[in-house]
Amino acid sequence: MNTTSDRPPRTRIVVVGNGMVGSRFVDDLLSRDGAGPGPDARFEITVLGAEAYEPYNRVLLSEVVAGKVEVASLALPALVHPRARVHRGMAAVRIDRAARAVHVEDGAAHGYDVLVLATGSSARIPAITGLIVAPDAPAAPSLPGASAGTTGTAAPVLPGWTAALPRGVHALRTLDDAREIVAACVNARRAVVIGAGVLGLEAACGLARRGLEVTVIHGGPSLMDRQLDADAGAVAAATLTALGVAQRLAARTTEILVTDGLVTGLLLTQPDGEHHLPVDLLVLTCGTVPEARIAADAGLPVDRGIVVDDSLCSPGDPRIFAIGDCAQPREGGTGLIAQGWDQSRRLADHLTASAARAAAESGAGRVRLGGAQLNPGRPSMALRLSMNVITRAPGAAGGGADPGAAADLGPAVAPAQQTPAQLPPAQPAPEAPRGTDVVRLKAAGLDVVTMGVCGARRVPDSSHRTVRLSDPAAGRHVEVVVAGGFVIGATCVGAPQIGADLTAAYTRRTPVPADPAYLLLQPVASATTTASDPTHMPDRTTVCRCNSVTKAGIVESWRGGARSVAEVAKATRATTGCGGCKDVVCGLVDWLAATDPAQEEDAPAETREVAAGNLTGARGPL
Repeated sequence: MNTTSDRPPRTRIVVVGNGMVGSRFVDDLLSRDGAGPGPDARFEITVLGAEAYEPYNRVLLSEVVAGKVEVASLALPALVHPRARVHRGMAAVRIDRAARAVHVEDGAAHGYDVLVLATGSSARIPAITGLIVAPDAPAAPSLPGASAGTTGTAAPVLPGWTAALPRGVHALRTLDDAREIVAACVNARRAVVIGAGVLGLEAACGLARRGLEVTVIHGGPSLMDRQLDADAGAVAAATLTALGVAQRLAARTTEILVTDGLVTGLLLTQPDGEHHLPVDLLVLTCGTVPEARIAADAGLPVDRGIVVDDSLCSPGDPRIFAIGDCAQPREGGTGLIAQGWDQSRRLADHLTASAARAAAESGAGRVRLGGAQLNPGRPSMALRLSMNVITRAPGAAGGGADPGAAADLGPAVAPAQQTPAQLPPAQPAPEAPRGTDVVRLKAAGLDVVTMGVCGARRVPDSSHRTVRLSDPAAGRHVEVVVAGGFVIGATCVGAPQIGADLTAAYTRRTPVPADPAYLLLQPVASATTTASDPTHMPDRTTVCRCNSVTKAGIVESWRGGARSVAEVAKATRATTGCGGCKDVVCGLVDWLAATDPAQEEDAPAETREVAAGNLTGARGPL
């Protein structure tokens, strides 16, 4: 019989970041650790979120700009759990590795046994004359590895500096950014978007949908040149032109023109000379920069992002992990939410397995981290030599201890600036998990999907077989790359259904026909997402590709008590990614409500909340 006195102490986990990856990690971890505060629970979690809002779907911010979704529909399923404390509007400012505590801006300290950094990334603010208007601002800070942006100029890291931008200039990274852009559209007539990646093109289409004259400026030779080759980019460009979005390619913005603190125009150079564009609204989509400063200040290895090993642990401290956009794994960061969610799942599995092994070995309060047993004594010599750590003296005070905290897991690593010589030897980068490199652009009138071997990643290989269908007049370009009987890459512009089918075949490794041409003529995997007649939709049909939710999963959640789209989203996570499955999920919920005689009749799904709930800030609903 377990009692309070003989219950193993719980491991204190502090998560810095309450965004799409941080909140997903907490949910993943708690789902593996029981539902309540019972005696077998192993973790106590504290979440520190810099933004004052509940977690929201950042992927759909461009949909807010376009006026296609309401702000409230961005809310993700709220975390309500007796072993998780969430502090919103509370930015972490310092990590004290010796005391094992995270300090926040109000002066409080939160002690940890395991620290997970999910700080995400900030909008990259390019270094363009006239862009930063704060005269007393210090020199723009930059982290190692910060590279040139899409404007063709150096792009220093300016996290949190958007307040210093001229009026009329906005980044698009947060909910507040999206709301400010929507408000600015009221009095704007001519908009310019700098950057022609996925976010830039989605924002441009959204502004055009609101009736603005829109021009996209891009430093590359074609649109989305990281994913699309010249032919596919030309089809996308023609589609944009038809939507009223002009493009300036191979262009470098040299100066932002500001009058009385308000943006009025910009100067750019192209191969044919210098040009002036009048501007009322300027949107910066020049990429992102990992929010790694708190890790760098703590002496952890930082390159472009927070360096982590294959277990997502920092090589500078076995108690600290990083996931999402802030992390730099050996395979590199993609900037896609799928990679962050995959890392969340992997880390939750790793910590749960470590705790289970410790419990099985009767090592209450001892958790295996990074494969080494950490205990109140000194780390093993192998561990110390491999990491070149400096340990604090046994008995040194730990920060934020409480009666329910886990026992000492071993000496903490004292802050020490890491050098390349202290990092683990370079090893071949592992292959990214399949499906985490699928890129989707869904804008009003423009649909693009790429995956695997495509664009610049497509190199001559005799083992690859490529089939292409290009119809620029119809705004359609499809290419699929096959090797070993499987889809290893694809590019789809203006062909959403084929893109859905190929995505399913790619992520599931579905064997393809002997003649790859059939891939462009008929589906090879059950990726059809129409809900016009759910009766004939196979149970294995993938409804939500972002979270791999099938029709069967939605039906199972219904039978488990989910009676609205919001409840289905909370149970299955469907609709919490790109939002493309929203209508299908609504249709399935309506179908279940109409055909399940054991349930009371509900209102149509269209009238219910599509997301998990109303998005609220620190002072209530928005």
